Amino acid sequence: MNDHSSTTLTRRRFLARGAMAAGATALPWYVPASALGRGGAVPPSERIVMGGIGLGGRGSYDLTYMLTQPDVQWVAVCDVVKGKRDTAKSMVDRKYGNTDCDAYGDMRQFLAERTDVDAVLIATGDRWHALASVLAMRAGKDVYCEKPACLTMAEGRAVAETATRYGRVYQTGAQRLSEPHHVFAIEMARSGRLGPIHTVYADCRWRDGLRHDWLPAEPKPPKDELDWDLWLGPSPWRPYNAGYVAGGGWYRFYDFATDVAMWGAHTVAQALAGLDVTQITSIEFEYAGPDATMVTRLSNGVKLVLFRVAGSVWDPCEYWHGACGERFDGPEGWAGAADGYSAPDVSAPHLLRDYRKILADYTARTQRPLDHVRDFLDCVRSRRTPVAGPEVMVRSMNICLAADACERLQRNLTFDLTKAEFVADPEADRMRRRAMRIPYTV
Repeated sequence: MNDHSSTTLTRRRFLARGAMAAGATALPWYVPASALGRGGAVPPSERIVMGGIGLGGRGSYDLTYMLTQPDVQWVAVCDVVKGKRDTAKSMVDRKYGNTDCDAYGDMRQFLAERTDVDAVLIATGDRWHALASVLAMRAGKDVYCEKPACLTMAEGRAVAETATRYGRVYQTGAQRLSEPHHVFAIEMARSGRLGPIHTVYADCRWRDGLRHDWLPAEPKPPKDELDWDLWLGPSPWRPYNAGYVAGGGWYRFYDFATDVAMWGAHTVAQALAGLDVTQITSIEFEYAGPDATMVTRLSNGVKLVLFRVAGSVWDPCEYWHGACGERFDGPEGWAGAADGYSAPDVSAPHLLRDYRKILADYTARTQRPLDHVRDFLDCVRSRRTPVAGPEVMVRSMNICLAADACERLQRNLTFDLTKAEFVADPEADRMRRRAMRIPYTV
């Protein structure tokens, strides 16, 4: 082709353009109102593009709720178990009425390929929470991670340092920090309405220790159904057994889980939220026996009681009914909340008179919604730190993990919250980390 022909229309190109123009005249160009942001819809350019990692169980619940958020667009899901990732993909596709959601079995591939994803939900088994969060933030994603956020103090610190280094928004799923009844109880303590707080109770659903054995080997499923090595991740190698995977059986084993932090990841954060944590530099743990509630003493003089529930977690107790409760006691009365409450518990009815005002004052002061997912999404836009950001996670998890160490060593311990180390106890200090199986390391 000569120079002249390269700058002029050929007959074929002219006819093609004419056909396109005719088609454009005959058929009006239709753009859905939702694509333009009309009718209250958020235009695509303003939506937060999301993906999820580990979407069975709690992850499925989170996904269901996040799909209702108008400014979120889900584009990809990832789960090492094929049945779970297929289910998650179907949920997303049904929401948008198409089959566009991509499904991945390996989070490393997902994070490497999906440069379009702004934020990820991480709801894997606990063993993967910290590592997945670090990998996601290194890949430029903001992270909403379910709790407990880490298995060790070292992992928790790695998450916080990664968020800072890469400028990522991180929220741990301690959602009761954003629920009205819990916020009310926390604000009653924080604002001084109960007087100087002397005792705080946190509901810890302890499981009387974790198993340190492992299940016998069974034939592994095909790798495309379940990649067992990837499922194990940073945990020690163990032979495949369906009992780990089915029904969350893994959480009964030390290899994959924690004890106090299983529920303390919620309630210790709730308890600390009502206190001035800047005045707390250390905490003393009193070992009271294998089945006893643990009493701890904060350096500011407050007693923090890690309450061990007797029987079912739903059985009534002297501090709350329901699960995941916290209570604050002061000279002017007490206030607390737990799941299933129609109103917070208080020592006297008059303490509830300002319920609505206290919540209104909280939202005005903090500019936060009473919705944990919404707080995360708003922070993705504003780049501020969420209510359950990295340092909130690290502080509460360190206390839970220190309580685990106290239980395992069966002796009193003192933990320096500022240095994040035990005082004069090298054996306890070694429990601040676990070996991570190569190549699954932070």
